[in-house]
Order: sequence, then C-alpha cells, then structure tokens
Amino acid sequence: MSNSRGIPLSLFAFSIFYGGMVCIAGVLGNKQVALGPLAVEAGIFAFLLLVVTSSAVAELHGREVANRLVRIGFVPLIVSLLLTLVVLAVPASPEMEPARLSAFETMMTGTPRIWLGGIVAYGTSQTLNVTIFAWLKKGEGGRLLWLRAGIASVLSQVVDTLLFVTIAFWGVFPIGALLVGQMLAKVTLSVILVPWLIYLFVALGRRLDGAPVA
Repeated sequence: MSNSRGIPLSLFAFSIFYGGMVCIAGVLGNKQVALGPLAVEAGIFAFLLLVVTSSAVAELHGREVANRLVRIGFVPLIVSLLLTLVVLAVPASPEMEPARLSAFETMMTGTPRIWLGGIVAYGTSQTLNVTIFAWLKKGEGGRLLWLRAGIASVLSQVVDTLLFVTIAFWGVFPIGALLVGQMLAKVTLSVILVPWLIYLFVALGRRLDGAPVA
C-alpha cells in the first residue's frame, strides 16, 4: 500500500515517526533516569527508537533509503534547535510564572558545544547503524534480524556516546566515568530492547505495505 506519489505507506509512517523522535530526544535528555544500578539520560529511549526505525527502513527499503532518512532527520533537528533559540530570545510574557519560566529556560538552554555534539553524534551514529545493519544483512542473506539490529545498535551507541560526551564536555570536567557509565547503560538497553523492537517495527511496516508479515 502506498500514497498517491508511490511512496510505500511504511516509509511514509516511519519518516513521520522518525522526525518526531529526532526532536523529542534532546528534550527527554534533560532527565536522568535510574534503571537499577544504571543511570542514563532519558533521551536514550527516543534514540533507540531512531536506531530501530532506521534499521527497519533499511530492512524493508534498502540501505540508500535508510541513509536518506537519516540525512533528512537533520532538518527537524536543526530547525528545532533554531526555533528554541528564537523562543529563548523572545521576551516572556509578564504574566508567566517566574518559576515556570526559570524551569523552561533551564531545560531548553544548552551550550553551543552540547548542540554541536548532539548534531555530530546523531549523524555519525545513525549512519553507522544503517551501514553495519546493511553490511550484516548482506553477509547473513537477510537472516538473524534480531542479531543484526542488536550489533548495529550496540556499536552505534558506543560511537554516539564517545562523540557526544567528548565534544560537549571535554575540558569541562573529567569525562572518563561518564563515558563508561553511559556506554554501559546504552549497550545494556540496546541488548535488551532492540532485538524484539526490530521485529515489531518490521512486521508493522510489512503490514502497512500489505506484504506478508512473516
């Protein structure tokens, strides 16, 4: 099934979903959550959905289409950052509660290094995820979907953490412990969540396109 321009419905739906996750990941990242002994930015949940979505698109529509999706993802990411700067620069209404204004500014204000780190880490890690996933698919002949997605996610998450933490915080404070903790948490979540999520997304995509789910 497709829309009037011949775009598969699964690609249309996943593209909208992907754009939303690109924008919300940075907002959710303002909260650090505790998962047992692990502490991780809540934005990882949106980022894992980005990884799963791009992998599902690569599985259903090929590597080039998935990479195009990643590149298009820069548009909502950069526009949302620019819009945030505009909103922060516009004077707040005098009727707005000071506590609410302070909370908003605290959550939405970021340094240029943090924004740059997010953009670089996003583009590099998502492209790497698609590349590894597609390469493993070629080697396995389309089998072991859960393993291909899990390996690609783990490796891309390690690179994402290295790039973001280094660009955003190098020289600000010692980053060794932060790197290790974030990598451990993200790898653990990738191993637990990605293998079954990829089956769900691929099955959903095939159903939207009217193809056999199996």
